[in-house]
Amino acid sequence: MGSSLIGGVPAVLALLPDIVVGAGAMVVLLYAAWGREGDVAHARRVNLAAMLVCVAGIAAATWLATTGTTIDASASVAGDGFRWAMTGVVLLATLGALALAHDYVGGAALAAPEPPALVLLSAAGALLLGAARDLTLVFLGIELMSVAVFVLVGLDRRRPGSAEAALKYFLLGAFSTAFMVYGMALLFGATGATQLGAMAEAIRQRDLAGDPLLVAGTALLFVGFAFKIAAVPFHMWAPDVYQGAPTPYTAFMAAAVKVAAFAGLARIATEALAPAFASWYPVVWTLAAITMVTGNVLALVQTSVKRMLAYSSVAHAGYLLVAIASGTQEASAAIVFYGLAYTVATLGAFGVLALVSGGLEHRTTLADLEGLASVRPGLAAAMTVFMLSFLGFPIAGGMGFFAKWYVLRAAMEAPGPLVRLAVILVLASVVSAGYYLGVVRAMYMKPRADDAPVVGVPRLTGTVVAVAAVLTLVLGVWPSPVVRWARGAQLAGGGQIPAAGAPATGPVAATSRVP
Repeated sequence: MGSSLIGGVPAVLALLPDIVVGAGAMVVLLYAAWGREGDVAHARRVNLAAMLVCVAGIAAATWLATTGTTIDASASVAGDGFRWAMTGVVLLATLGALALAHDYVGGAALAAPEPPALVLLSAAGALLLGAARDLTLVFLGIELMSVAVFVLVGLDRRRPGSAEAALKYFLLGAFSTAFMVYGMALLFGATGATQLGAMAEAIRQRDLAGDPLLVAGTALLFVGFAFKIAAVPFHMWAPDVYQGAPTPYTAFMAAAVKVAAFAGLARIATEALAPAFASWYPVVWTLAAITMVTGNVLALVQTSVKRMLAYSSVAHAGYLLVAIASGTQEASAAIVFYGLAYTVATLGAFGVLALVSGGLEHRTTLADLEGLASVRPGLAAAMTVFMLSFLGFPIAGGMGFFAKWYVLRAAMEAPGPLVRLAVILVLASVVSAGYYLGVVRAMYMKPRADDAPVVGVPRLTGTVVAVAAVLTLVLGVWPSPVVRWARGAQLAGGGQIPAAGAPATGPVAATSRVP
């Protein structure tokens, strides 16, 4: 991992945020064991303790990011701006999901105090995945992140759909992991290395870009990541899992897990596989195109808002794949900005669903949102902001518009401009208006049913929704701070990737410095 950080601080502190969250998860789990089963008050205290661990993790990442930490390029973990930015986004998503779970009254979050520890364990895996510069750590991060989520999906044992979703997620997850491990083995066989920088050097020096072993390993590795990000045709688990999981943990999966998976994929593509860009670029281009189109088209016919948001999540995976296909350093800034915008809107949207459903998962349909503006105008306005943010609508959609704009700019600034892919992105976004505006129509243009339940707004969940709406709007009018932050969050390795079909050049950075 390199000998030391600046000032002679032990290099193990490069993993300080991961250690804080992982150790915090153990402490929270032990604290949870001291309470009586079914003690709601104790479960709430455990949840608050988990939220404090997230805050501590954010503080640790901020400290490392602002102290000028230098980590050698041969290290197994990264110390670049991209790592710290994605760490912040993942922990923000984790904190928001825990806040939603605190007020969730469906039984899944409050019947037992252990779920907050599972969320933290999954977050620790997500942080490791975003930091990993070695395939071994990539695998460890993915497994730690995924195994805890398998359990979270099946928490609500009263509903058959929850158990079905957990089993489906587990089986397909295990299947995709097998592809990923086999792909890593083939990449190691082709390059003789698992460290990302060493892999890139081996590909360049030995001209392995077209080597069948390398191409096969890359393809299998991308299959594994395509499952984690729910890219078509590896997306079929997403609607059932999103609908079956308790709403706060659906938000966690939709935000933290997806963002971490993209962080790992972007790092591998940029640092390790940049010299073989011509071999994987057509695959990512195709995945991006069919994922954007399929996700948006299938979302049009959904009546369950959670299933609709699942297909929406599939479409957003396609948008982010456009940034990766561009193969430029600008792509990392676009991924960071998009990841933050998507995370904020996702937490807010699922927060509104949690409030409307009252903890009863069958109350998450469009019919349950009908007439919401007449009884809870603030919630309806916030949900409108989140839908328009997903759509990428200017001003009213807040920072969601700039998120798509920066992805489009990354595509157009690629060495070989991705004009057709950019056109597909714009057209797919137009299609998405059909279901995003359908939610707005239901809230404002449909009458509230006489037997509709009263929508309460607990303090913590209401705060999450309000903060998410305000952030989305304010950063849509004044995005400069986030833009500067995202542009500073550059991946350290790989350099510029040339246009598809051109030979790759560019040295791997000797060190990675946190600004």
